[in-house]
Amino acid sequence: MDGTVARNEQEDRVLLEPIKVRSLREHVHEELRQAIISGRLRTGLKLNERQLASELGTSTSPLKEALRQLEAEGLVRTEPRRGSFVTFSERQAEEMTLARAALESIIARQAAKHASEEAFDQLRSVIEEMRLVVEAGSINELIGLNERFHDAVHEASGCDYLRRLQNAQRTYNHAARKTVLSREDVRRASFLEHEAIMKAIVTRNEDEAERLMREHILLAGKTHIELVF
Repeated sequence: MDGTVARNEQEDRVLLEPIKVRSLREHVHEELRQAIISGRLRTGLKLNERQLASELGTSTSPLKEALRQLEAEGLVRTEPRRGSFVTFSERQAEEMTLARAALESIIARQAAKHASEEAFDQLRSVIEEMRLVVEAGSINELIGLNERFHDAVHEASGCDYLRRLQNAQRTYNHAARKTVLSREDVRRASFLEHEAIMKAIVTRNEDEAERLMREHILLAGKTHIELVF
């Protein structure tokens, strides 16, 4: 191969992905969003901007920007001369659960129908890792594996459109998982539910995969609501 061509091909190839650094506003927004969804900032609470800024170690400017974004998401309400209040409610959490259950169950069905054997192996592998972590009792690690399992189901399904819709709920899902998986009995039950979903998918039982995923999401949503509200 001509040396010039080889050098040009190497220069055109992307060797490293750019590092994506979130802005301060994005960090503040995510912290507040998770605090609201997990129930640490309760429904109806008036948000003291100076106190929150102090706790987050930032100025009030990125905090105000984050509050505007949270208001657009329906998690906060700002009233003139009164301030900002948390509006995340049991009804809203229920709606989020129902939306997620509808999307995830269809994605699981498509995974059972279309996934490759390599994708099945990935699901089995995550379940085996999850089994060990459940016994060890590492909550943060289990949350990560929980998210890896659902990501693996999404990848196996090949559902580009449905996955884009589901991605809008990722932050809600993460915050809810941290709350729900704080209970040991729920962690063990959740593992068995994931294992059953995996078995339904790898045996290409579309109806069972859809049903089990829907029930899993609805049960997790119910537990989240019980713990937060």
